[in-house]
Amino acid sequence: MIKKEEVYRIGRLGKAHGIKGEVSFQFDDDVFDRVDADYLVLELDGILVPFFFEEYRFRSDSVALVKFCDIDTQERARELTGCDVYFPRALAADDEAPLSLNSLVGFDIIEATTGQTVGRIAAIDDQTANVLFELEDGTLVPASEELISHIDNKQKTITIALPEGLLSL
Repeated sequence: MIKKEEVYRIGRLGKAHGIKGEVSFQFDDDVFDRVDADYLVLELDGILVPFFFEEYRFRSDSVALVKFCDIDTQERARELTGCDVYFPRALAADDEAPLSLNSLVGFDIIEATTGQTVGRIAAIDDQTANVLFELEDGTLVPASEELISHIDNKQKTITIALPEGLLSL
């Protein structure tokens, strides 16, 4: 059984496309194209299920059309509409490219000067010019590369030099 901490969300499936089982895939992270993977993980009724894909093609910078194995009719593709799509952290860790922001959800933030754990990243807020890590307690921490001194993918920690007084706001 796939556990939530073993994957991270990269997008959501949209409508069926055509009659041969293709489905549109709105993605936030193109890791599935950069890393050699044969499957994506879909959340169906709260259960994470691997779906192997036959092929995919890009429609834009954030939408692809995906053809999954054994999904060969429009009706079967419609059943997947609205499913969240995840990517295995283990496969992404082998990627030579920098980690994506979405892959950092679930990592602990360590304050560089004190070594204290500040909190765990629950979400990424990229709605403004300054990207923020949203911690589980609601605290917002800047996700600036200039502040991050170390990312440990194995320990799932990010050491960051937080501006003085930020946590007391």
